[in-house]
Amino acid sequence: MDTTAEVKSILGEVLQLGARAESLTADTALLGSLPELDSMAVATVIAGIEERFGVFVEDDELSAETFATVGSLAAFVEQKLAQ
Repeated sequence: MDTTAEVKSILGEVLQLGARAESLTADTALLGSLPELDSMAVATVIAGIEERFGVFVEDDELSAETFATVGSLAAFVEQKLAQ
């Protein structure tokens, strides 16, 4: 499974990015760079990750660094899958 591609897919769906989702890379900045990614969207992205990957995310596991880039978010998911 390509975790980064799945995370990009979730972001595209939740944020309704349309064709813009295809331009996301691991280095794409998220928080502060995508206006669609507000606090409600973060919660919805986490819910999508939990559903798609079958993991549970505790509130205290999240930080701004988790949502710094697409790659950091994908790395977080991979860490959760390894647990």
